[in-house]
Amino acid sequence: MGYQVLARKYRPQRFADVAGQDHVTVTLMNALTQNRIAHGYIFSGHRGIGKTTIARILACALNCRNAIGSEIRPTAEPCEVCDSCLEIRAGNAVDVIEIDAATNRGIDEIRELRDAARYRPSRDKYKIYILDEAHQITDAAFNALLKTLEEPPDHIVFMMATTQPEDIPQTVRSRCQHFSFHAVKLADIIGELRGIAAHEGIDADEGALSLLAEAGDGSMRDALSIMDQAIASAPLIDGKARLDAGQIRELMGTVPNAVFERIMQAVDGNRSAEVMLTANELLSAGNSPAQLARQAVRFLRSCVIAKIAGMSPEGDDGGLGGELLQISPEEQKRAARVAALFSEEELTRFLQTMLRTFDELGYRQEQRFHFELGLLKLVHLRRLLPVEDVLSSLSGGRSAPSAASPRAATGPIDLPRPTTPPTAPAAAKPAFSPFEADKNRRKYDGIQGGMSVSPVVATQTTVQSGATVRVAEPVRIAAPVPVLVPPPVEVAAPVEEPTLPSPGVAADVAASGDQATDLQRQVIEALSAAKQSSAADAFEDSAFIVAGSEVKVQTQLSATMLGVVINPDAEKIARGAIRAAGLKMTLLAGASKAVAGPKKAKVARTGSAEAKALEHPMVQEAMRLFEAEVQTVMDLRGDD
Repeated sequence: MGYQVLARKYRPQRFADVAGQDHVTVTLMNALTQNRIAHGYIFSGHRGIGKTTIARILACALNCRNAIGSEIRPTAEPCEVCDSCLEIRAGNAVDVIEIDAATNRGIDEIRELRDAARYRPSRDKYKIYILDEAHQITDAAFNALLKTLEEPPDHIVFMMATTQPEDIPQTVRSRCQHFSFHAVKLADIIGELRGIAAHEGIDADEGALSLLAEAGDGSMRDALSIMDQAIASAPLIDGKARLDAGQIRELMGTVPNAVFERIMQAVDGNRSAEVMLTANELLSAGNSPAQLARQAVRFLRSCVIAKIAGMSPEGDDGGLGGELLQISPEEQKRAARVAALFSEEELTRFLQTMLRTFDELGYRQEQRFHFELGLLKLVHLRRLLPVEDVLSSLSGGRSAPSAASPRAATGPIDLPRPTTPPTAPAAAKPAFSPFEADKNRRKYDGIQGGMSVSPVVATQTTVQSGATVRVAEPVRIAAPVPVLVPPPVEVAAPVEEPTLPSPGVAADVAASGDQATDLQRQVIEALSAAKQSSAADAFEDSAFIVAGSEVKVQTQLSATMLGVVINPDAEKIARGAIRAAGLKMTLLAGASKAVAGPKKAKVARTGSAEAKALEHPMVQEAMRLFEAEVQTVMDLRGDD
């Protein structure tokens, strides 16, 4: 007989020989002992972990000619000596039919199977069908099998092996017993490889076996296939193949993780040049950027897990890290050393960046450039400050972010007051703000007397009618151009005079006053009551100008959007509210400072959170002192 690969040569023939699937083998052996045999089984899980192997062992145990408890067969394991066991092991048993469902997936093949299932087995106790890759069967073929699965003959047993159980219809899964297989643990794979190496006369060190087990990624068959390839390429020393870690890395096209440890140490030291030099060495040696990125992702994942598990470089983690990290003890220590250099948030950002880089390499032309860019991003991420620290420094008035960023405590706002008249103006630029790009926010350059005013983020608590009302962040009081107010003389803030096109328009603006504000509030409340929220927002942003018996509403909408936002129903409601005051309304499209006049504060709706905030004495005092306005109010109260 010709050479047989290790995965076939050392295929388990008994339940006890299967590694890492005790939860399945123990259950099946108990079922055999109690004679509780199901008519349908689904074995699902990772590739190469023993699904089809256990199906064959179960078929041997079911058709074994020796009874359980006899001298030849004391347990539920197959005897391995009777004709049925030998034929099933050789693959030529008449009553055990193994079908590749990936090629026999149509309804015609399943109909033939269903018709043949009606006949009793030719010799053995059960007629057994093993369907490998069962998820490939079409829905129509599964439907043709449903009746047989629901009411099968007492001599039929179906076994379906699949890597994608979710693709099997629920109607089929509900008629079968489902066993979910686990990925084989690293220690179990290393133990199996060590035994096979000793049996084959292979001289393999522990580092080589660990690399082979890690390359298997939970699959025993994958690890054995790589080991077969490594033995074929290994040098012969005294007639025995010698496996070492360096030879296996070269065979798999990987690099030692010590290289990535050196890269992460350079990232920690903010040494971009060293990172690029290391990347150049790896790429110049012929390593693939995609393979390097994949290995970097796996290494960073190990570092994140080591940080979460609290592993120490000495390896005394109490077993938690070893359970989460299926890598060798030496690699666990290396991951722990790197994890000690960074925080959990930084390692998470590094892993996310390298994952994105790995995804991009699949469809980029210049893979080297994108891999180098991904490594440089790691250095840049190390330089970034958390946004929480920046916002905390702004709200707390600190000049530099601190390590901790606690929330601002609730309570009244202490507004600073100048105590002595200034001798010379000192301009203080505001700190960086995330709202800098907002052109609708007021700009300011500083305040005289050396006192700088930054936007105030206030958290207030008021009590109204026995209920606690919280008007929480962000109640922002944006200060316009501040003016010194020396005590006790109050100096009125300069008012920017609007540019008026003509005396007639100026008279209209001056005549607006409180009447225009009242009319605007009435319109907004009428639209809100009618569930016309978009139109209410548009009127809230508009300028109302009373000129004689006419009210001109200068909106900020274009002529095209005017009829869309303020639909005929909303316009009818607004005109009705204006007509109740004995006036008529004219809608104007397009915002115009010349017509709209000076910018006014938004009209707060009655009973809204904004109205309650404006009624608070502390807010009113701040508005009076700084000639400011409340721009945004968010109601963070609960439903109660």
